[in-house]
Amino acid sequence: MLEIKNLGLKFQTEQGEVEILKDINLKLENKKIYVLTGPNGSGKSSLAKAIMGIYRATSGKIYLDGEDITDLDITERAKKNIGFAFQHPPRFKGMKVRELLEISCGEKALDTCGLLINVGLCANDYLDREVDSSLSGGELKRIEIATVLCRDLKVLIFDEPEAGIDLWSFRRLAQTFQDMNREKDTTIIIISHQERIIKLADEVIVIDGGRIKEITTKEKILADIMKNEAEGCSLSCEKGGVTDAKRLG
Repeated sequence: MLEIKNLGLKFQTEQGEVEILKDINLKLENKKIYVLTGPNGSGKSSLAKAIMGIYRATSGKIYLDGEDITDLDITERAKKNIGFAFQHPPRFKGMKVRELLEISCGEKALDTCGLLINVGLCANDYLDREVDSSLSGGELKRIEIATVLCRDLKVLIFDEPEAGIDLWSFRRLAQTFQDMNREKDTTIIIISHQERIIKLADEVIVIDGGRIKEITTKEKILADIMKNEAEGCSLSCEKGGVTDAKRLG
């Protein structure tokens, strides 16, 4: 279990101190998929980076299976089997995809073909390509996701994994998430505001203004989305009707 107690995060800027996260309390269980959602700038990615150790929390505690990992840096947390797939993955000029996968998997038996198929890529087309600017953002993201899938992780965090990925590849990736959820004890955390990602969730965590607004079901969130879309459509139609009436008058 990953437990977060009273977590706060502040940054010092030229304009003064900015509070990014405020009193975050969560208990995330093994073998569950959690989706973090909320408005842009609400603190979703900041919370994920605080869990990974990319950002150092300014208050509160983080526990993994009862162990206090608050003061561990990103490397030490990676050794504790916490993994992170970035929204914008880094490029490695001169390193081939095959080599990146080998480094990521370590001593674990490597099934490069299976790993790439799981993220919607053909191994023959990618294993000998360099992880550089010749790859599109979507290709690079899928390769990075493959590097974290090959590890036996306790906590796996994905920052908007659907960005830049075509529908077919997304379906394959979604199936991979579900297979991992069924077969392993990994806690999966996915940052997204897309309906197709929310549908994978066991629980949805809504963040707004740096705080937890609610922890709820995917059914409630999807119903709220449909309601908001319907209200937006109705309002748009009403405005259109008024404009047409004025034009006709």
